[in-house]
Amino acid sequence: MNNNENDRENKPSNNSFSRRDFITQTTYLAGVLVLGSSLLSSCKTTNQSQKNTLKSMQGNKRKLGTLEVTALGFGCMNIAYAYGPRVEKQEAIKLFKAAYDEGARFFDTAEVYGPFYSEEVVGEAFAPVRNSIVLATKFGFNVTPEGQRLGLDSRPDTIRRVAEQSLKRLRTDRIDLFYQHRVDPNVPIEDVAGTLKDLIQEGKVLHYGLSEAGAATIRRAHAVHPVTAIQNEYSFWTRDPEHEVLPVCEELGIGFVPWSPLGMGYLTGKVTPSTILHPTADLRVTAKFPRFTKEAIAHNRPIVDLLTVVGKRKEATSGQIALAWLMAKKPWIVPIPGTTNTAHMKENMGAINVQLTDEDMKELETGFAKIEIQGKRAPEALIAVHDIGVNIGSSSLGTHGKSPLPNKK
Repeated sequence: MNNNENDRENKPSNNSFSRRDFITQTTYLAGVLVLGSSLLSSCKTTNQSQKNTLKSMQGNKRKLGTLEVTALGFGCMNIAYAYGPRVEKQEAIKLFKAAYDEGARFFDTAEVYGPFYSEEVVGEAFAPVRNSIVLATKFGFNVTPEGQRLGLDSRPDTIRRVAEQSLKRLRTDRIDLFYQHRVDPNVPIEDVAGTLKDLIQEGKVLHYGLSEAGAATIRRAHAVHPVTAIQNEYSFWTRDPEHEVLPVCEELGIGFVPWSPLGMGYLTGKVTPSTILHPTADLRVTAKFPRFTKEAIAHNRPIVDLLTVVGKRKEATSGQIALAWLMAKKPWIVPIPGTTNTAHMKENMGAINVQLTDEDMKELETGFAKIEIQGKRAPEALIAVHDIGVNIGSSSLGTHGKSPLPNKK
């Protein structure tokens, strides 16, 4: 036996375990295996959830007039402004691509979102998959090349100019859905619809719509060329379209796209009196939206509580119930929730998997009727821009709406 062998016999080996070492190492390895299994299970659950949402989105299409879209769209305003500082371009593109991966195929933007920035980012993000999505954008303001907004402008020449500029920013040869952003009180809606009809015949626009329009204006536009969609604010706590706009949409076969379907985020339950909103970049603060004072935020909490009660039964969040409620109202309603947060986007898209029964809808409506909402949906200056018949307490019956009548030739 040489010295090396003797050393191995009489000295503890570096590879040997004491009983304590064995227990410690085994416990550690077991913990690693459990953690790994948990993480793997979590990944599988997340992936399965994403697959379910993607499958549901692909299999759940709706018609806005004759335009087929996914039952949930994605609003692209927030990356440019509204609820906080502008999102850096690559982060915004990553968000848009994630929404696409979740199954969204209907994306909504506008010239004034930025201005220009949202259209530019949307164009870059979706250029590789342009033919598999529906793009909606909007005109209707006088926006200088420097981005200064000077007021409403739906003159035919302006519509054509904006269309050409939007096509370039969106990197496309056609706009799938082109909305008038707000009814222009100085331009007959017949001139607007006539210009859009020409653009449709030229192939630059495929469909058109109106935003914050009342029934009288909708009828006048529809008489010139069929309107595809109306985009007005509508959500569980904002019911203005129900008194005249939704009925005329149903009568004429026009789709309806609710903007702010989550009540500017309030219906998600994430806005509380202690929430600090950005003092200079959040329009809920800067424009003084009445429902976003600390008092109104606290007072209106029962509306979130009601959605939460139903959500617990459905294993859904209050925001998902708010979106599911909209989709359950009519088969031609397509909400377009927007966000700058990928997790929130996935939560929103997950609403496609929430099915509300007649009993659920009755419970929500009965509960809503008992709740008094504090605050108008917008400040007076913004409400004043809306068409006649858009807001509760306003009716376009017996009027021609805010749009002037065309000059008699």
